Parts: sequence; C-alpha cells; structure tokens
Amino acid sequence: MNNTCKNILKTLAYFDIFNYPLTDEEIIQFLPESSKLTFHESLKTSLEEKFIFKINGFYSLQNRESLASRRIEGNKRAGQQLKIARRIAKFLGGFPFVKSVSVSGSLSKDYADEKSDIDFFIITEADHLWIARSFMHLFKKLSYLAGKQHWFCMNYYVDEKGMEIVEKNIFTAMEIVTLKPMQGKEYFRKFIEANSWTKNYFPEQKISIGEERIKEMKLRKFMEKILRSKFGDVIEKWLMNVTDKRWKKKTERNKLNNHGERISMIVSRHFSKPNPDIFQLKIINEYKLRVNELLTSHELIEIEQ
Repeated sequence: MNNTCKNILKTLAYFDIFNYPLTDEEIIQFLPESSKLTFHESLKTSLEEKFIFKINGFYSLQNRESLASRRIEGNKRAGQQLKIARRIAKFLGGFPFVKSVSVSGSLSKDYADEKSDIDFFIITEADHLWIARSFMHLFKKLSYLAGKQHWFCMNYYVDEKGMEIVEKNIFTAMEIVTLKPMQGKEYFRKFIEANSWTKNYFPEQKISIGEERIKEMKLRKFMEKILRSKFGDVIEKWLMNVTDKRWKKKTERNKLNNHGERISMIVSRHFSKPNPDIFQLKIINEYKLRVNELLTSHELIEIEQ
C-alpha cells in the first residue's frame, strides 16, 4: 500500500465516524498530504483491493447503499437550513461588538438531519466578547417562546485577541476549514490568517472568505459608544464571571443537551467555547483508533499475500 492509499484511508476514516461518504474531489481537499499526482491511481487501487467502496458516486470504508441515500437527503435538508442560517446570521451581525458570523457544526459540512441545530461561530471586538454574547443569548431566551431555539446555537466565540485556536489537532482544523462565513468577511479573513496552521492538516483545502460585510446600524453604534468605557469593562468582567460559575455548576451536575450529550464550557476574557476534553477528545481518540486498525489490518493483508 503506497502513502497516497494510506492517506485516502485516513481521510475516509475521519468522515466514517459520522457515517458520511465523500466524493473524490472532497477526498483530495481533506488529504493530510498533497497527493494530486498519484491520487486517481491510488483511488483505483484502493477500490480494486476493496480497501474502500464506491456507492452512488461516493467513497466510503463501508459498503452500504444507505450511506449514500443518507448523505443525499442530508445535503438537501442542509441546503434548506443554510437559507435560514443566512438570514439569522445577518440578524446576529447586528448585535453590538459582533464582527463576524459563520455557520459551524454539521451544517458547515452541508449536512443536516431532523434533529440538527444551526450552529454559529462568532468573532467579536476585542475585550467585548461577553457583552456581545450576553446580548445574543438574552435574545435566544426569547426564541424558546417560538420554539426556534435550535436556530440560534451560538456555541463558540472568540474576540480579536483570541483568534488563534490553541487546540491544534485534526478536529479543530476540520472545524475551521469547513466554516461557512455569512457576515463580516474582513474579520473572518483575519481569523483564517491567524490559523494558517490548518494547512499542516489539509494542504489542499481552499477556504471561502465570504462576501458579506456587517452593516452597523445607528442603535448598535450608540450602544457600543456607551459600553466602550470603564463602566462597560466592569460589566464585561462581571458577565464573564457569572457565566463561568453557572457553567461550572452545569458541568458538575453532568447536565446533558437535547441530543443526550454532556455539556461543558470553558471561558476566558477572549473566548467562550465547548470544553475540548469532551466531544473533541472523543472524536480524536476514535479517529486514531480507526486509523490504527485500518492500517494494521491492511498491512497484514499485504504481508499474507
């Protein structure tokens, strides 16, 4: 098995965790090494050796027709949700100190099922993350009245001083390069530049910067002017501390979200994000396990032959 075949297996192994088959173009985009010259021949070899399978135009480690049907249906549903997400992102971009709004999670990979939320990644002005977040989550409380809270999942925030993601691994790299920018292209570009390390994981990935600029309304400018003060700084720190205490209590109680997953968040002055020791670590460990099993089993097959 050549190196490109191994990289194809590694790429499919990651998406196999989510039962998501890929097109040949998508495999190239997510290869851990640039392998264009040997890709198509290696893909053909992998199929012939039955290391991988082709199902309705998609490639997978599993020979299951249902995976292709599941993906096609999920892509259609995602297309509908992205239209909604674009409208919501424009609305969220109007909140004080918000500089960029992007779609994250499964929807950023063009997939949605019946239970999918619309997840957002938010960039705010430096030292005003917690005021921005609190305004947005106060509105989210109102969305429960209309039963639309799953449209407003603002899960991950960074400000201008916290753009570089500390956890540098395949999971965070994947989440960054698949973000769909909806508002604030200038700040999203700065974010991508601050995380150029993702090229170490996906050298062929071309990241869209988006086109929309945030239009700052008069009310927003007025509120920002008031809150850019010592008074605003006191509120900022107080909101961070209150949120931190509340989330620590949720973590201690092992509280679960609507999908039955344990929830936990870590905070600082410059970010608010899900605890990487929970879902992120779970995916990374599962990926490593699958890759190890795949490469070990196929190497043994070659030796036996």
